[in-house]
Amino acid sequence: MDIRGLRLLAKDFPSVRKAQTEIINLSAILNLPKGTEYFMSDLHGEADAFIHMLKSASGVVRRKIDEIFAETLSERERDELAALIYDPPGELKRQLRTRPDAFRRWCKESIHRLIEVLDAVSSKYSRSKVRKRLHPSSVYIMDELINADSGGERREYYAAIIDTLEGCALLEEFIGEIAVTIGRLAVDRLHIVGDIFDRGPRPDAIMDYLMAFHDTDFQWGNHDIVWLGAGAGNAACIANVVRLNVSYNNYDMLEIGYGVNLRPLAMFAERAYADDPCEAFRVKTLDENKYVPISDELAAKMNKAIAIIQFKLEGQLIQRHPEYRMDGRLLLDKIDAEAGVLRLPDGREIPMNDTHFPTVDPSDPFGLNDGEREVVDALTESFLQNGKLRKHLHFLFENGAMYKIANGKLLYHGCIPMTERGAFLACGIGDDIRSGKAWLDRLDDLVRRSYLQSDLRPPTEQPGDIMWYLWCGPLSPLFGKDRMATFERCFTDDKEARAEKLSPYYKNIENENICRDILSEFGLDPGRGYIINGHVPVKIQAGESPVKGGGRLFIIDGGIAKAYQKTTGIAGYTFISASNYIALAEHMPYSPPGKDGTQEFHAPKLRIIEEMPRRVTVRDTDTGAELEAQIRDLRSLIAAFRNGEIEERR
Repeated sequence: MDIRGLRLLAKDFPSVRKAQTEIINLSAILNLPKGTEYFMSDLHGEADAFIHMLKSASGVVRRKIDEIFAETLSERERDELAALIYDPPGELKRQLRTRPDAFRRWCKESIHRLIEVLDAVSSKYSRSKVRKRLHPSSVYIMDELINADSGGERREYYAAIIDTLEGCALLEEFIGEIAVTIGRLAVDRLHIVGDIFDRGPRPDAIMDYLMAFHDTDFQWGNHDIVWLGAGAGNAACIANVVRLNVSYNNYDMLEIGYGVNLRPLAMFAERAYADDPCEAFRVKTLDENKYVPISDELAAKMNKAIAIIQFKLEGQLIQRHPEYRMDGRLLLDKIDAEAGVLRLPDGREIPMNDTHFPTVDPSDPFGLNDGEREVVDALTESFLQNGKLRKHLHFLFENGAMYKIANGKLLYHGCIPMTERGAFLACGIGDDIRSGKAWLDRLDDLVRRSYLQSDLRPPTEQPGDIMWYLWCGPLSPLFGKDRMATFERCFTDDKEARAEKLSPYYKNIENENICRDILSEFGLDPGRGYIINGHVPVKIQAGESPVKGGGRLFIIDGGIAKAYQKTTGIAGYTFISASNYIALAEHMPYSPPGKDGTQEFHAPKLRIIEEMPRRVTVRDTDTGAELEAQIRDLRSLIAAFRNGEIEERR
């Protein structure tokens, strides 16, 4: 650090003694065990399942309970303690019903046990860090209970705290606060490897939860990026987002969660498709709406209406960007409604199952009519003006990237574009051709310019255009397919026409040498690094493994989204990097609470991938490198104080 930097540092540490004290603090932290990192992907709006996974630390909390109480509590009692941490209101309600006369005594016993779990999950952190994670309503009480000896000379002091909680009628509230705090300390850092949005009913609740979490980052997925495009006001992205969520019956999320006004779309769809049953557009109902009931018939009409609007807006965008080389996705102008076929440029004629296009003008197939334009204007206004949505998307943007390197692990959602032989594919939009890491860096830069509506955008680029390309473009590392065949899935039954071809990447990652090449490309040790990948659900039922490339790559999309669980047979993965092991947790489908307020919990299968020969400390991490740099700067500051370059302030 130069003298100007040292003078700035001296404002925080104005004397030799204060600089020395900070060096002592930082040096001590370097020798603590590293915090446990959790890696999850493809949450797809499944807020209840995701929050449960986080509260349970993907099975690690139960493992701690077994370690602490294996000799003193029965299996049933350990189950109850775990349930109390995962779902305090539900378990408290159940215990009150089953033991009304002994409920308060049970609560006090449970607090003793919860404090033991809290002490165990906080043991690897400095006391200062623990205090920052304690529940704000009870920092002092928890700190005292963790550090008091409940069985020694301070037994009466410990008991008096719990007795006073009872006297203030705070036992149940305090139990809930301890449970929250255990989750906050069990998970030190959370990496979301893409796809918060779509399919499931409550991405808004996931974003609320993550914004309150202490340390989260995102590697954008294709579903996230199209929402960022919608947040930038891009009409094609907005149409995609609305169509996808209409098709999954997510009206509560759109209208109540994010204030998206669907009434103009509903009114237009009723008029334009009044005599059309829209059978191919029947929506998938995985979760019922509570606040915005829409009939199946109207939902199908809305689905078709927004799909046609989407295809028109995408056609306009493709024509605006010849450099995207996506002319093959211009299909509205290839419809021969009289013959009932789609006439493709290669001479193929694809039979169509629906030829009713009342809003498509053959002389201008990609032009919006007046009604469609009103719908698009209303939807755009909703996306641009809703404060909660903008706050969520800005948080996703500010804390996200195309990829991330974290403690020897490379995180990205989709793929690295490759040739069939496993070489990095030369990619470009226009004349700027790049491959591998450089291609992802270029796209990250384009996203940031587009989202911020920078003057540095090309003149043909409207805000969000590049996000639409990353949602479905053939060279997009977030998409990983040759095309998105939404039109064909809507209007034909032809299997070949509806097929989407995966990038060669997904075949190549079975090869350990190729995975090592990817790690080297991003500057990681190919023999020690790991790649964490999402996007493509792992078909466990068909015998597929999430572990690829000789154990160098993990695909952790196991199907937390209900839409995938029939295919995968499970409900998602969590990759866990602790100080003494690396593990993969395999989750079973989440069971919602029953009518009595309680629920069944299925412990995940925890598979140890690697046991560390020695406990990994903060010194061994990226944070450790930053702390050591700070220590070097502080030593330079002390030298500057002592040689008179900077004057001490005592």
